[in-house]
Amino acid sequence: MLIRKGEAKDLAALVAFNQAMAHETEGLQLDSAILEQGVATLLNTPAKGFYLVAEAEGEILGSLMVTFEWSDWRAKDYYWIQSVYIRPQNRRQGIYRQLYQAVKDLAAANGGAASFRLYVEQENTKAQHTYEALGMGKSYYLMYEEKPQSK
Repeated sequence: MLIRKGEAKDLAALVAFNQAMAHETEGLQLDSAILEQGVATLLNTPAKGFYLVAEAEGEILGSLMVTFEWSDWRAKDYYWIQSVYIRPQNRRQGIYRQLYQAVKDLAAANGGAASFRLYVEQENTKAQHTYEALGMGKSYYLMYEEKPQSK
């Protein structure tokens, strides 16, 4: 299996993975045009972050996205792991473990990270167990959010 940074040629697969994840985890149908724009923007703007994909025999088996949050306290970026998706038939095969290790390796090669963070639905206990098994723990912080009003 090859772990590599996502490229423009991966756009359709990454859009499909995001659609599948949103439906599976939250019962959402995302607007395909907006989603495609969002994925393409990240693929074309490395300062915002990057995708990693796990590929075997020319097929993408899973992916994740990393975005950056600057920490003035630590003078390093937090690496936010988002949009994690492994195809159902490829789950429980260590693919996420390899993707996560690649994130840590890339961070180390670029001066280190303040930490590696992600958020997960409270009911998604399978994912929580995976993250804990790889050394992550629940954060001290709770997350709050306000969504802008649509006009």
